[in-house]
Amino acid sequence: MLTPDTFVRAPLPGMVNATAIVHVSPAVGAKFTQYTAEFEPDGSLGPTEAQRFIYVIEGDVVIEGDAAGGHLGPEEFVYVPAGMPLAVRAETRARAAVIEKPFQPLAGFAAPEVFRGDENAIASNPFAADPDLRVRLLIPEGPSFDFAVNTMTFQPGAALPLVEIHVMEHGLLMLAGGGIYRLGENWYPVTKGDFIWMAPYCPQWFGALGKTPAKYLLYKDFNRNPLC
Repeated sequence: MLTPDTFVRAPLPGMVNATAIVHVSPAVGAKFTQYTAEFEPDGSLGPTEAQRFIYVIEGDVVIEGDAAGGHLGPEEFVYVPAGMPLAVRAETRARAAVIEKPFQPLAGFAAPEVFRGDENAIASNPFAADPDLRVRLLIPEGPSFDFAVNTMTFQPGAALPLVEIHVMEHGLLMLAGGGIYRLGENWYPVTKGDFIWMAPYCPQWFGALGKTPAKYLLYKDFNRNPLC
């Protein structure tokens, strides 16, 4: 678990007028990289050969080129397939969550195409039949995608229905509110801005506390054989 008071900022190769807070990477055994990009005016990301998912936290980000081009505001996002050169810049200060992962093809299924979306235009569905715990799927369901990104929103007092233990790893960025997270046998208070990496089979549970809803952005690897 990383809290904002521990964040270290440094530009990644190709970044201009921008810095990255790298929350997790293969250096700790993860199979993906997640960072927060902080843009100054006229800032931009560098290129990548990996597939890339960008979720705007604050400000306005400009995507240049292809059908997904245009401005993205808070809670809007874009998926960029592996190897696609798509410029990402900001005209003013902005922050965005960026997830990058080498693509794993699956025989019989075409690689996914670029798309953009707005979280608020996606159906909010109860999780485990609990109306106080709701999930939005930002990546379409289907085996073409080898990972998933969701937002989960908990009303005060709502909690996951069980302690989860599974083969998928997670990257979790707290977007609002707070609560208590169980990781292994330890319990951590969490609040907006905190980041958690959960390795495969890490016991995990969350309960929301306070007077406002808690919300987080959640990555997991998905739709692929664990032998690969």
